[in-house]
Amino acid sequence: MGPVLAGVLQLLALTGALALVHVPFGNHMARVYSSGKHLRVEKWVYKGIGADPDTEMTWPAYLRAVLAFSAVGVLFLYLLQRLQGVLPGSLGFSSVDPAQSFNTAVSFVTNTNWQSYYSEQTMGHVVQTAGLAVQNFVSAAVGMAVAVALVRGFTRSRTGELGNFWSDLVRGTLRILVPVAVVAAVILVACGAIQNFSGIHEVGRFVGGSQQWNGGAVASQEAIKELGTNGGGYFNANSAHPYENPTPFTNLFEIFLILVIPFSLTRTFGVLAGSVRQGYALLATMTTIWLGFTALMMWTEFAHHGPALQAAGGAMEGKEVRFGVGGSSIFAVATTLTSTGAVDSFHSSFTGLGGGVAMLGMMLGEVAPGGTGSGLYGILIMAVIAVFIAGLMVGRTPEYLGKKIGAREMKLAAAYILVTPALVLVLAAASMALPTPPHSMLNSGPHGFSEVLYAFTSAANNNGSAFAGLNANTDWFNTMTGLAMLLGRFLPMVFVLALAGSLARQKPVPVTAGTLRTEKPLFTGLLVGAILIITGLTYFPALALGPLAEGLA
Repeated sequence: MGPVLAGVLQLLALTGALALVHVPFGNHMARVYSSGKHLRVEKWVYKGIGADPDTEMTWPAYLRAVLAFSAVGVLFLYLLQRLQGVLPGSLGFSSVDPAQSFNTAVSFVTNTNWQSYYSEQTMGHVVQTAGLAVQNFVSAAVGMAVAVALVRGFTRSRTGELGNFWSDLVRGTLRILVPVAVVAAVILVACGAIQNFSGIHEVGRFVGGSQQWNGGAVASQEAIKELGTNGGGYFNANSAHPYENPTPFTNLFEIFLILVIPFSLTRTFGVLAGSVRQGYALLATMTTIWLGFTALMMWTEFAHHGPALQAAGGAMEGKEVRFGVGGSSIFAVATTLTSTGAVDSFHSSFTGLGGGVAMLGMMLGEVAPGGTGSGLYGILIMAVIAVFIAGLMVGRTPEYLGKKIGAREMKLAAAYILVTPALVLVLAAASMALPTPPHSMLNSGPHGFSEVLYAFTSAANNNGSAFAGLNANTDWFNTMTGLAMLLGRFLPMVFVLALAGSLARQKPVPVTAGTLRTEKPLFTGLLVGAILIITGLTYFPALALGPLAEGLA
């Protein structure tokens, strides 16, 4: 079997698996967020944190709860790293320095999981399990909670109430993320991923030295790392490491975990909105972009010119021979079109155009299918913009799901889509202009610029992957990427929840002959075009200086 055919068959198998679970899993999540009952373990949690799960919240109250919970998470994870040297199970590692602790705490709380350190040489068992793994669960649950709050804004009328954050957080964690992650971890262990709390041990000798690795609860963290679109690996090689990702089957299974919640949330949206066809329209948009990017990535990596590349069956530099070009390309697109950031190959070693495809996937706002929760609210914001554009074309007030999109709604949507480009372009420009940051670049020219542009694109979009070659463990990059992650995560949430509150206060408008049918293929095409054109116009000059210049050289 040729490598191209193997890649296509993997893509078909993945698509079939996602289609198989789409309806039941999406329906299950809809029941979780619409249920009026609380499980016994959930009641214990509510009592422990002093929350009343039945109290409805307005959007400012919901936002305050999101920010307060996240702030506590940053502080706890920061202190855990600073105290690592005196904690049991530290494997002899010292406390993490302040700048690195801040960056990592922000990274995991914002669902970014950017790692500017060698994981297996920096973090002990306590920090990994009690700190990083816990944030893998709850940061994903926060994203889903905000997405559900926005859906309620569309479905409710004449009220400012969006539900209860604490109830949404706990249910998303205990009823969705934990059960699926447990099953996924068992599958990974059965396929060869490790799960232990062993210390540092020697795994091989060679002339002049030996190779040593520490153990860890790798399979369980790998499961939620992918399921929650987190991305932070137990080892620096991430999902290219055989302890995390042993076989081609686990590679495809991990891609499935990355995509299953974001894709299935469109079904959840359709059920909660009372029209599954509306959910299918968003699903069609996501699928069109995802398949298009995957095909483009595979083409750039398989068909790149050069006798060495053609003899190898594709651009094999930086890729695991266990997975090949096909598996690596599918993984790269899945991880950059979501907010995952996990890697089974090194994006810096992709062809110039292939690296550009990965970068553009993040620049889209990660909406195809996007992160756990963030993908759904991101594409709903783009849907609001698309119906506004359609309204301008026909000269009538735009509507979406029975709600008018007026000046306030458009200002909030516009602010949402401008936050991340502003962060990416301003911070990348500052890094190139100042005298010290460019010293962190391994390469010069377009590829060196791509390293910096990729870093801030990844941070501001809460992705977490990186172009290998950039030394990001400096005071400048730790501080600036930390700020980019914080602002890129929580400023958009402010606009999302404000939009949800504005929509919830409206009364529904009746459907008329002039109403745009947003469940039709025409709207799907309009939405795809709006996403690509708005992103292309925003980032094209920067892309032209980096990956496009390199790829066309």
